[in-house]
Amino acid sequence: MITVIGLGPGSIEDMSLRAWGKLQDVKRLYVRTRRHPCVPHLPSHLDIISFDDVYEAFDEFDDVYREICDRLVKKARSGIDLVYAVPGDPLVGEATVTRLVQRASSEGLKLEIVNGISFIEPCLALLGIDALDGLQILDALEIAAQYHPPMNPAKPALLAQVYSKVVASNLKLALMNQYPDTFAVKLIHGAGRDEAIVEKLCLYEIDRSDKIDVMTALFLPALHPLSSFESFQDIIAHLRSPEGCPWDREQTHQSLRPFLIEETYEVLDALDAEDPKALYEELGDLLLQIVLHTQIAIDNGEFFMSDILQHLNKKMIRRHPHVWGDVDVQGDPSQVASNWEDIKRSEQVSAGGEERSLLDGVPKGAPALLVAHQYSKRASKVGFDWPDASGVEEKAKEEFNEIFASDTPAEKKQEIGDLIFVLVNWLRWLGVDDPESLLREINAKFYRRFAYVEARARGKGGALSDYSLEELDEFWQAAKRAGL
Repeated sequence: MITVIGLGPGSIEDMSLRAWGKLQDVKRLYVRTRRHPCVPHLPSHLDIISFDDVYEAFDEFDDVYREICDRLVKKARSGIDLVYAVPGDPLVGEATVTRLVQRASSEGLKLEIVNGISFIEPCLALLGIDALDGLQILDALEIAAQYHPPMNPAKPALLAQVYSKVVASNLKLALMNQYPDTFAVKLIHGAGRDEAIVEKLCLYEIDRSDKIDVMTALFLPALHPLSSFESFQDIIAHLRSPEGCPWDREQTHQSLRPFLIEETYEVLDALDAEDPKALYEELGDLLLQIVLHTQIAIDNGEFFMSDILQHLNKKMIRRHPHVWGDVDVQGDPSQVASNWEDIKRSEQVSAGGEERSLLDGVPKGAPALLVAHQYSKRASKVGFDWPDASGVEEKAKEEFNEIFASDTPAEKKQEIGDLIFVLVNWLRWLGVDDPESLLREINAKFYRRFAYVEARARGKGGALSDYSLEELDEFWQAAKRAGL
């Protein structure tokens, strides 16, 4: 029999009567650590054995917890009833206890849990908040090891085990991927002790606190009620509900197609303008389309947002074996791209859908310049390409001459099309990986210069049609000289 009791957050007065009663009936008590304020005040008849030596013997916490669990289980298997005491509550932030629960279940050992007050209750009292107001309770060590915090910013959060400046430093870096650097937070030191302190500071300052110790926790208030992905999904679900918006309710995957295309191009406009404010607004509009499509799928019983995210997360991990595996690309982006395509093809074969052509997979509804570039790029990977740039240059001259050798408009049209395709290949040889963006730049340049021509014409009090082509060309040349 293993009995696990919670010692409470600090003061001996916070230990439960049930836990105290258990201690009267045993002579030996195992404690995870003596570094707990109430250990010196436990009944004097107890022979207290701590596992502090295990912390000295191992570098990784997982190894520490496994060793403690192994020792306790070994004692219990020998037929000895034992009592094991941990800080706080046995099932709040106690990895050794969760391991014991699993081992006891698998090995047929009896296990009794005697609950105690955790660090949470005194933290709530110090903060003056209600845990049921959406409070998220998380392990700072786990978040500190991540690059983005797995948290809902629209809800408050309490992070335990901020026990050192190193942990606080790694923690703030992860949190600052979601929260502003100057976000007002609170460090709680020694919750449950008479000398507990609540320290108010900005997020970027948390690793500068000299008060951090083994009983430090971090509280983050809600960022904003509408700052989370979950909030957005709820709004869209509301709009699609019977109590929502008639327009949103009647939309289908097909009816939203024009908006998806339009919003995508507006994102590209914001990128071309290098306007961060416009970019986050347009990305939001594009995200709206994605979430609308997802909600329609949910309403139709097709799939959930969790299906999309799970599929995408798995794919990103699977296609980056140099990050989540043992593949070595030696920092070469071209090797990364090659691996990506190889993995993608193997996935299609595994799914029973081997490509009919190397060109399959390029979306045919994409802009024609992009499709032409992708086709030529894929063909070049298997050697269907000129050996050097001179080959594509000669091909461009050949296609240009064939335009003028054509007898009919229909033939000329086809030859011009062939020339455009060759020019896209030529751009690839020149290192242009996005001819669509290049053409947008050229279009923008034409817009600026033509707007200048219009302005010059208006400035002289006339309409464009009032000027000769030579005069308009003079305005155009002036626009070029002005650097437009």
